[in-house]
Amino acid sequence: IFLTSFQDLFGVSMVVPLMNLHIKSLGASHTVAGIIGSLYGIMQLFSSTFVGCWSDIVGRRYSLLACILLSALGYFLLGTSTTVFLFAISRVPVGIFKHTLSISKALLSDLVSERDRPLVMGRFNAASSVGFILGPVVGGYLTELEDGFYLTSFICASIFLLNAGLVWMLPWNEENAGNREHQQGNKGTDCFSAKANRDLHSKSATNGAVTSNSLFQSPWVQVATVLKRIKGIACSDLWDIFLVRLLMSVAILLYYSNFSLALDERFGVKPLFAGYLMSYSSALGVLAGCLLGPITRLYQHNTYRILLHSSTLTCMLILLYASALSIWMVVLSSTFLAFSTTIGRTCIIDLELTIGGNEASGTLLGVGQSVTSVGRIVAPLLSGVAQEFSPCGPPSLGVGLALVAILIMNANKQKYCSHGNVKLKNQ
Repeated sequence: IFLTSFQDLFGVSMVVPLMNLHIKSLGASHTVAGIIGSLYGIMQLFSSTFVGCWSDIVGRRYSLLACILLSALGYFLLGTSTTVFLFAISRVPVGIFKHTLSISKALLSDLVSERDRPLVMGRFNAASSVGFILGPVVGGYLTELEDGFYLTSFICASIFLLNAGLVWMLPWNEENAGNREHQQGNKGTDCFSAKANRDLHSKSATNGAVTSNSLFQSPWVQVATVLKRIKGIACSDLWDIFLVRLLMSVAILLYYSNFSLALDERFGVKPLFAGYLMSYSSALGVLAGCLLGPITRLYQHNTYRILLHSSTLTCMLILLYASALSIWMVVLSSTFLAFSTTIGRTCIIDLELTIGGNEASGTLLGVGQSVTSVGRIVAPLLSGVAQEFSPCGPPSLGVGLALVAILIMNANKQKYCSHGNVKLKNQ
């Protein structure tokens, strides 16, 4: 699973930085390129919850394979796009089904105990981040070749096909829903270790699957079941957790929204330095993912306290950046922000699964991804308005949003600290 996540983001990050250049070379205007990019984001927003819930219904194996293969199709079509229309068509299967990382996280959540989940998720994020760091370098080299973009797209599609083969070869053991509660009760005693292959035999990799026949149900029955589960999440008491995730996501996005421009205006720093600084932060984020094990042990596996402290640190670091008097204060804030944001992202996912329950892990992760997508839509709008007042406007607004998130966590401390699952209504 770690290898597939690395290859996934490695392949995607080879292509994504080159897409704007390619669509403009096809004759598209800036407006058309922006519209296509927005449509992709909208498709991701609405499909992530649906696909995540679908993985709970039909099982991780088939949903993950379907998402990988359809994403491969999208990147293959991208490699054949010689017109703007074909480019737009190639983004449709990727926009709807590129949720491979979310389903992989749901699979890991099924396999590991609640105590080990933050450590495993941290390592998963670290493996993904390494791929995201290396991918643009390889993509930049390949694009220098003749028809480099098309070659890069075909390589990305091939990587997804390789991932499909790896997923297919996993020793899956699909079990019926009748055994699910028994497995869930015993799962706290299991540990994730080098014996993961044996665990795959002894535990269901699809905790949310109803039966092995779910895959062959009528599509309308599957859709109705998915909508019923989504309604159950919407009617549950998880709203505050998703609100915290939204607020912190927007706060961090506001920090980075005008990063290069603000450094230029405030300190006369060129965009090249800003790029190096962001790459440096990404590399530190990988290290932070590997340090989650010692950190969780230090906090005695209290995810709420880790999230509260990491969010508080994030708020203080964004404030330090907004009030920085020299570029070295910016470097200092970026250094520690890489740690606090990586740890915070992992902890909020763990808290969602702890309180919401692993029975609907795919749905919960899908909703969380949709919440983050909303943040990506809202943040540029807020950043544009705040930047009218000052280059420090966006991060200053981010500080305010982070403070609201911290207050919400303190107000709901009792729920976060309890380990009982929140009841999902109408399931």
